[in-house]
Amino acid sequence: MAEPSFWDDPDAAQAFIRQHRVRQNRLERYEELRHEHEELTVLCDLLEAEPGDAALERELRSRLASLEQSLERFEVELLLTGPYDQKDALLSIHPGAGGTESQDWAAMLMRMYTRWAEDHGYKVETLDYLEGEEAGIKSVTLAIRGPNAYGFLRPERGVHRLVRHSPFDASGRRHTSFASVDVLPVLEEAEVEIRPEDLRIDTYRASGAGGQHVNKTESAVRITHLPTGIVVTCQNERSQHANRESAMTMLRARLAQRMMEEREKELQAERGQVGEIAWGNQIRSYVFEPYTLVKDHRTDLAVGNIKAVMDGEIDPFIFAYLRQQMAAAGAERSGSRA
Repeated sequence: MAEPSFWDDPDAAQAFIRQHRVRQNRLERYEELRHEHEELTVLCDLLEAEPGDAALERELRSRLASLEQSLERFEVELLLTGPYDQKDALLSIHPGAGGTESQDWAAMLMRMYTRWAEDHGYKVETLDYLEGEEAGIKSVTLAIRGPNAYGFLRPERGVHRLVRHSPFDASGRRHTSFASVDVLPVLEEAEVEIRPEDLRIDTYRASGAGGQHVNKTESAVRITHLPTGIVVTCQNERSQHANRESAMTMLRARLAQRMMEEREKELQAERGQVGEIAWGNQIRSYVFEPYTLVKDHRTDLAVGNIKAVMDGEIDPFIFAYLRQQMAAAGAERSGSRA
């Protein structure tokens, strides 16, 4: 980086810096884990010397459990080798058919992902939000910023199903609701080329909460990408400029996702595979009544503590899916070599 020619190619320089940060972050994480392991080794030696020290034993058990969780997360993090896995993520939630019940389910999912992100030290920013008429939300797009946010969240892409006795049904009947979750990587301008002549930009007055400023100014922005027909909107910021920047971020992510889907379809055609892309299918069921269970239909992992899951403890599902994908990729490579 100190070489005079380093910035001759700005795009290559930026890519190098991003990769350097990823490797530096992983090295720092490794050193932290190694240091914690050394301290726990010392505590083990102390406990052997004083086996009756209950407070020391409690501390050791607690720190061992924490280290085990950190090691598991770091192990899975090393599996994130996709082209965009180290990026920030855009997470969008849309309720399915079912009116208020589905909109309430979408709001519950928004809370779940927000809690997960905050527990892992990620920054959460609301880019677009449409409130439901009675309860819940009609749609939301969150920017989740931090190392490997997209890599960890991409397994959540798909349809999520809820089964419960609806609080909005006077008869207390059991309802099934659906909401779709989409996850896209946040990309820089240099990573996705967008020509200004390919865009149609419309402004309009935002709806929903926000006070007089939102209602009296055309701060909301709608951008249409004419070649693909992709439409993105943003109305959550107070200024038109800020909404436009957020909308362009969403558009770059949608275009990148479209390119990835097209490549996946080409690979499927080459392999002779037939079927929908995995994220378009129902991936997980959350049952509140008559029993409590959250089951991932891709990995068959089931968790009975539904309260913990809805409070953001979804790492077991994410880790199981990533390990499954890595194992499948390894088996495919072995088969092709054979």
